[in-house]
Amino acid sequence: MLTPPKTEKRPIEREHHGDVVVDEYEWLRAKDDPAVLAHLHEENAYTKARTEHLSLLQEQLFEEIRARTKETDLSVPTREGDWWYFTRTVEGAQYGIHCRVPATGDDWEPPVLPETTGDELVDASFERLPGEQVLLDDNVEAEGHEYYALGSFDVTGDGSTLLYGIDVEGDERYTIRLRSLDGSGREFDDVIEGTAAGAVFDPSGRYLFYATVDESWRPDTIWRHEVGTAASDDVSVFTEPDERFWLGVGVTRSRKFLMIEAGSNVTSETWLLDADEPAGEFRVVWPRKDGVEYDVEHVVAGGKDRLLVVHNDGAVNFELVSVAASDPQGPRRMLLPHNPAVRLEGVDAFRDFVAVEYRREGLPRVAVAKVPAAGLPADATPDDTLHELSFDEELFSVGIGSNADWVQPSLRIGFSSFVTPTTVYDVVIATGERRLRKQQPVLGGYDPTRYSQRREWAVADDGTRIPISLVYRDDLVDLGVPAPTLLYGYGSYEHSIDPAFGIPRLSLLDRGMIFAVAHVRGGGEMGRLWYEHGKKFDKRNTFTDFVAVARHLIDEDVTAPDRLVAQGGSAGGLLMGAVANMGPRFFSGILAEVPFVDPLTSILDPSLPLTVIEWDEWGNPLDDAEVYAYMKSYSPYENVHGNTNGGGHYPPILAVTSLNDTRVLYVEPAKWVARLRDAGADPLLKTEMAAGHGGVSGRYSAWRERAFAYAWVIDRAKAHPTGE
Repeated sequence: MLTPPKTEKRPIEREHHGDVVVDEYEWLRAKDDPAVLAHLHEENAYTKARTEHLSLLQEQLFEEIRARTKETDLSVPTREGDWWYFTRTVEGAQYGIHCRVPATGDDWEPPVLPETTGDELVDASFERLPGEQVLLDDNVEAEGHEYYALGSFDVTGDGSTLLYGIDVEGDERYTIRLRSLDGSGREFDDVIEGTAAGAVFDPSGRYLFYATVDESWRPDTIWRHEVGTAASDDVSVFTEPDERFWLGVGVTRSRKFLMIEAGSNVTSETWLLDADEPAGEFRVVWPRKDGVEYDVEHVVAGGKDRLLVVHNDGAVNFELVSVAASDPQGPRRMLLPHNPAVRLEGVDAFRDFVAVEYRREGLPRVAVAKVPAAGLPADATPDDTLHELSFDEELFSVGIGSNADWVQPSLRIGFSSFVTPTTVYDVVIATGERRLRKQQPVLGGYDPTRYSQRREWAVADDGTRIPISLVYRDDLVDLGVPAPTLLYGYGSYEHSIDPAFGIPRLSLLDRGMIFAVAHVRGGGEMGRLWYEHGKKFDKRNTFTDFVAVARHLIDEDVTAPDRLVAQGGSAGGLLMGAVANMGPRFFSGILAEVPFVDPLTSILDPSLPLTVIEWDEWGNPLDDAEVYAYMKSYSPYENVHGNTNGGGHYPPILAVTSLNDTRVLYVEPAKWVARLRDAGADPLLKTEMAAGHGGVSGRYSAWRERAFAYAWVIDRAKAHPTGE
């Protein structure tokens, strides 16, 4: 019998609001301590030994994912100005290759390889498109690094210069470089270190704008850099002193304005600068108002510059108004009024049309409307009716895709469901025609008619109906006969888990497993109030909703406690830790990925990365005793209990984390696993030693990590290990 690592106890006292807590494992926070690193390596060795019997299954799953994936492939090119931009993947290469080809006049048909026609799905053998130019090969940039991520990528308006920002640690701090695209591949002397993601050129290409982060990893300052000068000469153009707010910088699609956006979890503010004066002063659109969020798009309607503003000032589900760009705080014209049944999520503006994204009945929607042209007769009625795009599946996801050009005549959208691979369409605005550009290839004879998706509803403790999405293979699952099931949940930040296709998931479905999503409160599936009722003093709803969904699936004989595995990551990992305490008897295993399981310790320390920003989501336990007590009541780490303290035995738990994660520090799952063992539980800890919040980088590495996790899930759910 393998013996788990024994974690040394070094008691540290913490006192807040008269409450004294003794934490034996806080010493694990010392990332550079050789004893901490040795402990993590010991945990990794133990986990590897405990899962050695799954090694063949892991390899089989990896090969299944690889065999179903078209490794040499081509994204649908997106036009911006005089170029079509796209990304290639090549068999055997971990990362993408960013390329472009010249565009021709008013031709808006994306280029395809010679052996295809416009009616066929794009075939992407590594034959070059005519005039193809490689801008950046991520595989070359990643050489010699265990981790690689591209955080900024932009090209000047004239197409002459590339800006790219790279992180090789996983800590989300990027180094910006510039490269000539004249064919020489010449690197500029400009090098800017320690930036956040999302740097952009101004429309002239003379300047670039970027953000840097403070000691808490919060993007807090926007800088202007003049190309060809030293980074030490860069000018700070905006600094955000409020630690609750993040900054980002961008350019409107019209190229009319530079834009700085400041946002907390509940409040936002936008500043604009005429792009013709990049060295000028930004001006605020609407001054920030606590609890009011808004997004801004520039549009030219009737020949006049207007701003489209999606906001929630007195409109919980948001509404859309239009204001004069020259006087944004002046009169507002109502375009889409508040609707309690529709959560308005965003608007994209183009020269001739706008596209609106919203959510109704738990699913995302997209609609388009034409922009009124200038010079209409006074008695004319503009054709600005909003037309929703319809689809014939019960469950689906649709969203606005890559649409870079202001004058494009069509809207690029992405469509997917649990059974339909991701599909790219261009919707021609003038005619409404929907042109298929590409559907994600699934090799090996994938037949979507063999799979079913459906919606069910559980009833929470307070009577609220909680939606559940299910997908399974018809010939292997008979609803009413308990089947091995993986139940996924998230439930924070108004983030919705919408129906989407995934190649790795097929390996579960083809072993007779059901994949289910619990759309718990704290997410945004059912509108803004769905989120509001799962945060701060209502946060426990997120956890009890998930338990209610598990109970429903068991009561309806969809699955059984010895065949049901729970999965969640990040804030969804908090959910996993909470349900492990609240309803351990419902699960045969819990997969917690980069789990936020020690939230009280983290949120109490303003010096930790991102802590102050999180107070809008969870409350401020540092200053508020009631918040402190409430968070302590559900914190997974605080509430680990022994077998005799109610709740029964814990199921086996697999916690996966990353050493360089700056969002959820590795120490949280490391401490949690140690305390779980104290309580007699059987947890495993796997720490990626060269990765960030999103896990390892590179698609093959990511597939191996998914194969590792799914092998453990299959084993815990008692699914057939080999499948067909």
